[in-house]
Amino acid sequence: MSFAMPDAAASVASAPYPTLDEVRRTAARLGDKVLRTPVWRWQTGIVTEALAPATEVWLKLELFQRTGTFKLRGALNCIAALDEAALARGVVAASAGNHAMAVAHAARAAGTTAKLAMPRHASPARIAACQADGAEVLLTDTIHDAFALAHRLVEEEGRTLVHPFDGPLTAQGTATIGLELMEQVPELDAVVVPVGGGGLCAGIAAAVKQLRPSCQVFGIEPFGADAMYRSFRAGEPARLDRVDTIADSLGAPYSLPYSFGVCRRFVDEIVRVWDEEMCRGMHLLYRDMKLVAEPAAAAATAALLGPLRGRLDGKRVALIVCGSNIDSQRFAELVARGAA
Repeated sequence: MSFAMPDAAASVASAPYPTLDEVRRTAARLGDKVLRTPVWRWQTGIVTEALAPATEVWLKLELFQRTGTFKLRGALNCIAALDEAALARGVVAASAGNHAMAVAHAARAAGTTAKLAMPRHASPARIAACQADGAEVLLTDTIHDAFALAHRLVEEEGRTLVHPFDGPLTAQGTATIGLELMEQVPELDAVVVPVGGGGLCAGIAAAVKQLRPSCQVFGIEPFGADAMYRSFRAGEPARLDRVDTIADSLGAPYSLPYSFGVCRRFVDEIVRVWDEEMCRGMHLLYRDMKLVAEPAAAAATAALLGPLRGRLDGKRVALIVCGSNIDSQRFAELVARGAA
């Protein structure tokens, strides 16, 4: 199922967004602190079995980024903007894991301290990685509670909140992925991007559409965490009463004005996928491409082989494989579900 906002471009024409000059300056500022992640064409297995011969499927392998996730780009860009006083007070973040890991790494690189509010259901491997980078992890019952705790620490300790998905600095960071992708694979027909809070999709879409307006950009959400889909439908940021999906990296409980505005301007459509479709995507990425992808990283694959298949068959398509922070036991369980 999907929902498009037909008048989105006109209604948000004046909304702020990352310009190409800003994105290029961000890429230069990040420099070798981040990796220029590779792209690889999927030419085996399900692509040859299920899609038209003319179809080109390219994977942007951001799971090979330092910390195993795209989140590092935005975290580094946000912390780079802090002055000495703010760095002395430290930073705080709320996250189910990937953003927390990125903030821990970026804080350590900048010589500041990080406190991370994480829900108890977060992957033990992610929690351990945050602690290994010197961050203090504070566990909460839910992701809603994690955000509430993070905001309290801003008030009580003067720490700077490094938001997991909203704001210009975050979008400028994620937009560097789109900049790289369009240099690596020119003349794409479509880019398919997982959506949690929308920071990844907003940045990539802004870069892609400014470089190649004819390229379609699809944002992909789980049915159990579809705040951006609901926001598009309502015409304003929406909040979820609960989050229920295996893709904890996509489990943002709400959307916020900046990332929502950028997505409405540049994203053609928000498409939803079921958890079982993401499990199948994980299985196929592992079987055919030998990739260990977490559920969020399989969302684009799930959409290509599910709700978008008829529309993108025969096209030149890029899928964003956004992260790979999952413990081996959980990975094996979900891949087995996808293979059944």
